[in-house]
Amino acid sequence: MQHTQMLSNQRLSDLPASVIKPGYARQSLKTGIVHVGVGGFHRAHQAVYTDAYMSATGDTRWGVCGVGLRENDRKMQQLLAEQDFLYTVLERKADGSASAQVIGCMTDFLLGCDDPGAVIRKMADPDTHIVSLTITEGGYNFNPSTGEFDFNNPDVQHDLANPDAPRLVFGYLARALKQRRDSGLPPFTVQSCDNIQHNGDVTRNMLLAYIRAADPDLATWVASEVAFPNAMVDRITPATTSTDIHAVQTMTGLTDQWPVTCESFHQWVIEDTFSSDRPQWEKCGVQFVADVTPYETMKIRLLNASHTVLGVLGSLAGYRTIDEAVSDPVFTDTLRVFMDSEVTPVLAPVKGIDLGVYKQTLLQRFANPNIKDSLTRICSESSSKVATFLVPTIRENVKQDGAFEISALVVAAWCYYSATHTSQSGEALEVIDALKDQLQQAGRQSGQQPLAFLHQADIFADLAQQPDFTRLFETFVSALFAGEPVSRLMQQASVPAGTETVSEKKESTA
Repeated sequence: MQHTQMLSNQRLSDLPASVIKPGYARQSLKTGIVHVGVGGFHRAHQAVYTDAYMSATGDTRWGVCGVGLRENDRKMQQLLAEQDFLYTVLERKADGSASAQVIGCMTDFLLGCDDPGAVIRKMADPDTHIVSLTITEGGYNFNPSTGEFDFNNPDVQHDLANPDAPRLVFGYLARALKQRRDSGLPPFTVQSCDNIQHNGDVTRNMLLAYIRAADPDLATWVASEVAFPNAMVDRITPATTSTDIHAVQTMTGLTDQWPVTCESFHQWVIEDTFSSDRPQWEKCGVQFVADVTPYETMKIRLLNASHTVLGVLGSLAGYRTIDEAVSDPVFTDTLRVFMDSEVTPVLAPVKGIDLGVYKQTLLQRFANPNIKDSLTRICSESSSKVATFLVPTIRENVKQDGAFEISALVVAAWCYYSATHTSQSGEALEVIDALKDQLQQAGRQSGQQPLAFLHQADIFADLAQQPDFTRLFETFVSALFAGEPVSRLMQQASVPAGTETVSEKKESTA
């Protein structure tokens, strides 16, 4: 490979005209946002919107200071620091074309595990107006069944005993907000950018639960003064590969050690409730609304739950990526029936959204052959994802005598996946989940105790007590462990009375 120079401030002028670069002077940046959890999604979503806003307006008060709380954040911090916190977004379209954009809004990247005080001081700085989060579903430390804050977490106990050296985000937020209050400063907005329904409300409830235990007097101020806007976020962002790094080198002429790749689609809908100033993101495509609930419910239960459907069933069938799975007509049929028959009937109307068009767009996005979103990534931390994305739909359908055949099959397939850690052909599957051992034990008990997997109430709530659901679940679990191909079970689950599948329609018109 031809030697290339590292992406850096000095090399920005060397970029070809085809590469979009920051349209503002980076040396004039102030840090207005502190972001906890600098992964691919943040770098392809919130940071891109913020970069676009500053390029369009010249309002450079909104630089982003990244924060990592754990040791496993160190590699990204080091690599980004080596390239002046610049990085490239590689946008891949379904037609095979791609574009590159260098994002310049990141001003620094602090590691809480090295110096928690530095992170707290940055959050408490008067220039910081927003502390935003992408900490994954599991990072909010709540019991999915009860919605209550988990005080049994050893890190929570540590933070309560060591408020100046916290490990979890709640300890950092509490300490920084206390400093601002004590200094007579207004609070910052706490802005969740995670795929959790009512993500702002969840953040508020979890933080207040923690602060009431840590500092009851502070809790009163936070409850009355701090804003936690709910938001819906959307952009498919697979893990960066060596192919992506090579493509960026070819397109830019510079070496980016950790670019981010994503689809062209992106969406951000936010409730306009902020503690103080905010970027005018509406100038670059953000939609501000009074109530984000219908938008986030639609996205979580259609896109995110569909990802889980494809991830679990596709893994058992031996597929490796989302686009591979939806290239199979059986998967396309199953996904369409899931969205039409199980999700749509329990969704509220969404202003300005044609659900039929939205669902067709999802299928097109999933089928993008240039977004190789791995099923391993999709299935990571499924204990949080299933509880958040799928179980609420199942419970509503059970109450309303609705359809839940495909959902039951997905849960049964996840039981098999968790018990065996293999596809149906015996190929090993990488399982990434905080509850990996617990899930495997429960799955392996299914032969003697058919509902052992469902008795994990933190994930499934009361589904083990719903006979209509448990009958389907047991039938599918027995069939899977008996070697029945998952594709055949999908076809059975996908054909309610009177339903014609996509593949049948193709055959009838051939």
